[in-house]
Amino acid sequence: MNTLTTPSASNWLNKVPEVTLSFWVIKIMSTTVGETGADYLAVNAGFGQGMTRTVMSALLAVTLFMQLRTRRYTPWIYWLTVVLVSVVGTQITDLLTDGLGISLYVSTSAFAVALAGIFAVWFWVERSLSIHEILTRRRELFYWSAILCTFALGTAAGDLATEALGLGFTWGAVLFGTLIALTYAAFRLGGNAVLTFWIGYILTRPFGAALGDLLTQAKTYGGLGMGAMWTSALFLTVIVMLVAVAQFSIGGRMNAQVAE
Repeated sequence: MNTLTTPSASNWLNKVPEVTLSFWVIKIMSTTVGETGADYLAVNAGFGQGMTRTVMSALLAVTLFMQLRTRRYTPWIYWLTVVLVSVVGTQITDLLTDGLGISLYVSTSAFAVALAGIFAVWFWVERSLSIHEILTRRRELFYWSAILCTFALGTAAGDLATEALGLGFTWGAVLFGTLIALTYAAFRLGGNAVLTFWIGYILTRPFGAALGDLLTQAKTYGGLGMGAMWTSALFLTVIVMLVAVAQFSIGGRMNAQVAE
């Protein structure tokens, strides 16, 4: 979906990255880390759900403040915020499901309605949902509100498919992976770029969550038994490497502009 990119000098002030293959790889791995990282901290590390929610929410508030204070896209700040949004989004859904006993059917529907409402207000106010026009504080607040809601919705939808509907981790990953492929095909065949982007963005969350559960859960539960710690560490390493490449690339381009 890299044809969403509109190269221009103003892109240096855009607060989000270009939509490339690297973008989607980091996004999917971030969603998986959100699932496995939250489980590891709450269960394996012994923090518990309450402490994990508190600590991760505080860290998210700090990184989001940093993101809002920057004047252009800064890869390490942006992707750190995404990873933390993923963890917090997972925790929100887990709180509703496990803590408050709210049905996954209800939470999935509620998050879908909430996301539709955010998009409706965003479009009504700004007349655009394009991520390549995040040039003002107000648009960025709309953007991050939508991102948080997509993670919470994706977590609920993924759990609904793999647990409540009984698809299991493997078939859940296959289902959402197929839907992502169909969305990409629709985009390549001339579908609306903004619409297909957001559909793909939403679908990567349940895909990443199903993939995370498939990798971490014990074989007796249908997983591969890698464990939350090793899966989180592996995916975080790849994310750090890709983000580092993006950060150095941005720095090199900025230095080149200054030299000119």
